[in-house]
Amino acid sequence: MTSKTDEITRAYFNSMLITPRYLDSDLPDIGINIFGKKFDTPVMTAALSHLHNICENGMAEFARGAKLSNALHFVGMGEDKELEDIIATGADTVKIIKPHADDNEVFRKIKHAVDNGAFAIGMDIDHAISSNGEYDNVFGLPMRPKTTEQLSEYIKAANVPFIVKGVLSTSDAEKSVKAGAAAILISHHHGIMDCMTPPLMVLPEIVKAVGGQTKIIVDCGIESGLDVFKALALGADGVCIGRNLMDPLKNKGEGVHSRIEEINRELKTVMARTGAKTVSEIDPSVIRFRTF
Repeated sequence: MTSKTDEITRAYFNSMLITPRYLDSDLPDIGINIFGKKFDTPVMTAALSHLHNICENGMAEFARGAKLSNALHFVGMGEDKELEDIIATGADTVKIIKPHADDNEVFRKIKHAVDNGAFAIGMDIDHAISSNGEYDNVFGLPMRPKTTEQLSEYIKAANVPFIVKGVLSTSDAEKSVKAGAAAILISHHHGIMDCMTPPLMVLPEIVKAVGGQTKIIVDCGIESGLDVFKALALGADGVCIGRNLMDPLKNKGEGVHSRIEEINRELKTVMARTGAKTVSEIDPSVIRFRTF
């Protein structure tokens, strides 16, 4: 079921038009560097959970698809053994941890992920409040909002790059930078609340607010290489794709890899037609907003 927030997000994507620049263009290199490592694409797999209903060992297969594409892989909640199996695929994995009410559980999950080779750690700060006006409870686990000071302690404990997920305001972006986050992930969690601001609408404000002090990744509603291009043009360093990769996961890791490669080709086409030879050369001035 599509939420009102998802509908608004798609409408915002569709309001953005592209101005081509053909002279002096060429086929581009879409590789990126993040946290000291080169990846072949700015496309990243989103922090999903419970994919075993799509295919056998769905979570590990999702990671394997990212590995085949040399793409950064995010993973959501799950059992410790599942995370170990995911990391064992060789995918560079970002473990996203829920904002557990029990700080001991947060620190335990950080340690487990780091000890088992997680590339980076993160927390989805937007999962603290439920839709019924109470603190959230996820599969029987109580959640709580986190302070900037708590976030800083988690970042220090991780001692690997830390990503704050669920940022949708300049306020949270600036606080994340203050706490020491290596990256922020702009996301509305596919409509965790109705009528939320589309990530790309707030992206330019956040880019200006953080002033290059942290990497910026965008999530939610990205369905094509054209969508990826629009996010990069407005200042993102990378994007996460989740739902658009779920159906391809029926064909296991190869299906995920195939879809990412298709999106990469779409991205390369738009870049070549707008004169951008690398991701860093994508120019926001090629974006126009529809007013008719």
